[in-house]
Amino acid sequence: MHHAQAVEMTALIESHTSNKNVRSLGARISHSQSAEIKFMERWLATRGEPTSQMMPEMPGMDMSSHAMNNSGSHSMSHSMLMPGMLTAEQMEALRKAKGAEFVRLFLTGMIQHHGGALIMVKDLFDTAGAGQDAELFNFATDVDSGQRAEIRIMQTMLGENL
Repeated sequence: MHHAQAVEMTALIESHTSNKNVRSLGARISHSQSAEIKFMERWLATRGEPTSQMMPEMPGMDMSSHAMNNSGSHSMSHSMLMPGMLTAEQMEALRKAKGAEFVRLFLTGMIQHHGGALIMVKDLFDTAGAGQDAELFNFATDVDSGQRAEIRIMQTMLGENL
């Protein structure tokens, strides 16, 4: 779900900015996140775990009561979002922005988003017994280094765009 949002964000680039650096960055992010989604789905499927993007059911919570946003997907309360995920409001602002404003919102939003991924990797490694699976350890380590590198690129781009 976290990765899917990053892919959704990068999909906006083509129609929202002609900035070549942002376009190539978006292609890089979209490619890596899509490949990582495939890895996670494969890893889960191999272990007989569900791979759907549904939120885990919370006891006593009626998921159908959540308001549908205009894209037809469920909008979730802020507390249910994974670390770093953009709120429905932030995503809406990104969809409405164009040009330099879009670039600024995209970069700050994706930095926030990637920061959340780093938190989740840290949480995994801080949990006793988690991350022992060699394949998962390598995956999480790659996510961590890749996202750190992309954050540095985006911070530089943000500095140039201000």
